[in-house]
Amino acid sequence: MGTDSRAKDLDTRLRADLVDSFDEELEMEIDDERLDKLLDGMSELPEPEGMERKLYFKELFRLQGELVKLQDWVVAEKLKVVVIFEGRDAAGKGGVIKRITQRLNPRVCRVAALPAPSERERTQWYFQRYVSHLPAGGEIVLFDRSWYNRAGVERVMGFCTEDECDEFLRTVPEFERMLVRSGIILIKYWFSITDEEQHFRFSMRIHDPLKQWKLSPMDLQSRVRWEAYTQAKEAMLQRTNIPEAPWWVVEAVDKKRARLNCIHHLLGQIPYGEVKRPPIVLPQRTHHPDYQRNPVPREMYVPAVY
Repeated sequence: MGTDSRAKDLDTRLRADLVDSFDEELEMEIDDERLDKLLDGMSELPEPEGMERKLYFKELFRLQGELVKLQDWVVAEKLKVVVIFEGRDAAGKGGVIKRITQRLNPRVCRVAALPAPSERERTQWYFQRYVSHLPAGGEIVLFDRSWYNRAGVERVMGFCTEDECDEFLRTVPEFERMLVRSGIILIKYWFSITDEEQHFRFSMRIHDPLKQWKLSPMDLQSRVRWEAYTQAKEAMLQRTNIPEAPWWVVEAVDKKRARLNCIHHLLGQIPYGEVKRPPIVLPQRTHHPDYQRNPVPREMYVPAVY
């Protein structure tokens, strides 16, 4: 590929990434009824390669509507659901988690993204700090990285010994079988991207002040140790892909397709139905003739800068 072709390809990808970031801001501001009118007014924006913007939004809204039905079913049936999201840095795990939780009740569906273990936690049974985040009946917990840190970043970066990692890989199938026997629905996703795509996404984060916080020194080291991460991933998938909790690989180079495919698949893993609700009637407000509203001092108001 010539220099001009490479420059043109990079420009196309940069534009597509910027449009994708813009679309993220739209997702919570519009609904299906207003979608067509709004997108007609955005015709000057370049259409990203891959999935058409209008189709993406329509399918996202439809799937999020189904997620609300699933949420209601989980609550009604007192189900306990755990969904694990693993993958390389910048693979898109956070993006799909955001789309799953966008329109759900945070009291029902919550995200567990644990920091590095404390000194005390390092002396505990390895799974102990994760157990406290497991769901009760009527709850969904999404693990943005999970106990599989031991088989990935800890192993590659030398935060655990090979013996400790081997013990983890030997133990985790039994741990997960125990969770499933206890009534937990356990679903595991691995987000897969190419070497080239991770390089591109890291470069975008480096040059975008709004996204630089996503890059940690550990993330940068993951670029250096790409092959070591690949070997660790392969060993992990081979030894922990069990019938009770199999791994599902999401092809994630195309962000929009990855989000829709993952949500669509997730909905198919839990049989659910629509929970019938009684009609909602807004009650009349009570009025008291002698009630007088006290004025709020002006100095208590946030300044109207805009």
